[in-house]
Amino acid sequence: MRKAKLTFFYVLFDTLAAILTWVGLYCYRKYVGESLSLQEIFRAVSIDRKFFEGLMVYPLYWLFFHAFFGYYNKVFGKSRLDELGTTLGVTLFGSLLFFFIFILDDIVNSPNDYVKYLLFMFFVQFTLTYLPRVFVTSHINKKIHRGEIGFNTIIVGCDKMALKAYETLLSHSPQLKKYILGYLTVEENQEDELKDKLNCLGHISDIDNIVKEHGVEEVVAAFHNGQQKYIQQIFLLTRNSHDLVISLVPQINDFLTKSVKTSSILNEPLITINPEYLPTWQRLLKRFFDIVISIVAMILLFPLYIFLIMGVKKSSPGPVFYLQERIGYKGKPFNIIKFRSMNVDAESSGPRLSSEGDSRITPFGKFMRQYRLDETPQFFNVLRGDMSLVGPRPERQYYIDQITERAPYYQLLLGIKPGITSWGQVKFGYAENVDEMLERLRWDILYIENMSIQMDIKILIYTVLIILKKEGK
Repeated sequence: MRKAKLTFFYVLFDTLAAILTWVGLYCYRKYVGESLSLQEIFRAVSIDRKFFEGLMVYPLYWLFFHAFFGYYNKVFGKSRLDELGTTLGVTLFGSLLFFFIFILDDIVNSPNDYVKYLLFMFFVQFTLTYLPRVFVTSHINKKIHRGEIGFNTIIVGCDKMALKAYETLLSHSPQLKKYILGYLTVEENQEDELKDKLNCLGHISDIDNIVKEHGVEEVVAAFHNGQQKYIQQIFLLTRNSHDLVISLVPQINDFLTKSVKTSSILNEPLITINPEYLPTWQRLLKRFFDIVISIVAMILLFPLYIFLIMGVKKSSPGPVFYLQERIGYKGKPFNIIKFRSMNVDAESSGPRLSSEGDSRITPFGKFMRQYRLDETPQFFNVLRGDMSLVGPRPERQYYIDQITERAPYYQLLLGIKPGITSWGQVKFGYAENVDEMLERLRWDILYIENMSIQMDIKILIYTVLIILKKEGK
């Protein structure tokens, strides 16, 4: 309920910011472009239908834009610096897009007027959006620090370090006591210093069920150096809990590098593990490129799509497209889209990976696979948000279960969106069995540890070269 209320305020202030920006932009355009006086501008506003149409469309445009980039998904735990980066990036993209779609056809006295319009719109939109957001964020963070707003919390660990973490939390904010629900044990025969302070809710292996049962929103992990394996275990077991915040006591930050960040609210004595592999601005830019490149690619490939549709139809009886359930971001299933390259009954006897010389592949399917043309409909998956252009290739649950038995860290790949192409795909190629999937996994793990826009561009270039040269496994 409190999340819905806070989201409402963000939406309300964003709507007001857009309305005021549109009114200001309209008046500014009339003043610069037509040299109207203030009185003449008011008269023009009252009779101009486009002004009132824009007054309805412009706020909806910005609300959609903010929602599309996920601003309203996580309303708690924001920092003023995060607000600045997110608002600046989204406002810049949104202003450029709106300008080129709706304002570039305005009648102007000189090209410099276009620059003035764009700068005015960007500056006013950013200022009016950011100031209320930073005010609300600061106000909420102060209430959290005072204990007026709290989150159901559990402590993982029960030794002296866990006890110290518990006491330190209460010393900074005694009001937190009512939000700490209990603790989880980690190792057998471990000293239990919390048994007289909190309820024991179970073992770390049950953390996913405990999080769901008790509505846990934050996990405080109290581990010694050498126990870092349990951090990975927490991530793997709670990967479907999208809003869960995982924090560590600061004594163990020496074995953590870029996987953690400090995000203190005043003097909060914790280090919050950053679940995002990319900074906010790069994450927004990656999504922006996904959308733009996918739209351009689908337009340019449309004649090819017609050819491929005809080829698949003539190659063998059955549907043109092949939908298959894959596991995506945070373990969420989705249907991946391909041009059908195999016979309809290719997996009548159960899941089976394709291999060189596979008799199930149609003659036209071999041609498509040679140039990876069967994968091109996945640009639609990218537009829907199921996938990205670059990211580990999504697998079926059937094979994920087999992989994780031998390499539990595979689950780390579910922390990012799967992609049409990947570093594993570039360096290794298609896998024909689980052993080869494990071999390719090494490259995908390397990718997520070194994610960046530059890395994505490099992978896209290598992918194009491999397709043109017909290289790769």
